[in-house]
Amino acid sequence: MNRKFVDKVASTTGLLLAALLLLAGGLMTWGYSFTNNQVKTQLAEQNVTFPAAGSGAITSLPAADQAQVAKYAGQKMLNGRQAQVYADHFIGVHLKEIAGGKSYSEVSAAAQADPSNAALANQVQLLFRGSTLRGLLLYGYAFWQIGQIAMYASLVAYLGGILFLLLALLGFLHARRVAAEEKA
Repeated sequence: MNRKFVDKVASTTGLLLAALLLLAGGLMTWGYSFTNNQVKTQLAEQNVTFPAAGSGAITSLPAADQAQVAKYAGQKMLNGRQAQVYADHFIGVHLKEIAGGKSYSEVSAAAQADPSNAALANQVQLLFRGSTLRGLLLYGYAFWQIGQIAMYASLVAYLGGILFLLLALLGFLHARRVAAEEKA
C-alpha cells in the first residue's frame, strides 16, 4: 500500500471525525442554551427573591446555611445554582423545623393514624407544600446542571473537531508531498 493513499484515507477519516465533533459541539451548545434559557425563564416567572442581606430570614439560619444564602441576598432567583441554594439552605432548613426534622411521609402517616389532630394535619400541609417547592427547585437545578455539563462537553468537542481538522489538513499536505511509489 502506498503512502499517499494511506495519508488520504487517514486525512479523510480525520475530516469526517472533525465534522462529527463540530456537529456534536453545535448540538451540545444548543442543549446548553435551551436548558439554561428554560430554567431562567421558569425561575423568573416564579419571581422568587432571596431575603435581604442581614435580614432575620438569613440571620436565623444555621451558620453554614447563612453563608450560602447570603451570597445571593436580595437577588432574584434566575439560575440553577441559586435554586439549589434556596432549596437546600433556605427551604430545607425550614422544613426540618416544622416537625422536628421528620419527613412528609412520617408526619403524614402519623396524621392518618390520628385524624383529629389539627396540628399534625397542618404540619402535613406545610411539609407537602415545602417539599414540593423544594423538589421543583432541585429539578430546575438538575436541568441547569445538565446544561452546564453540555456547555463544557461542547467546548471539548469543538477543540477536538478543530484538532482533527488541523491534523486532516496536515495529512492532505503530506500526501501531496509524498511520492506516489513510497510505501507506507
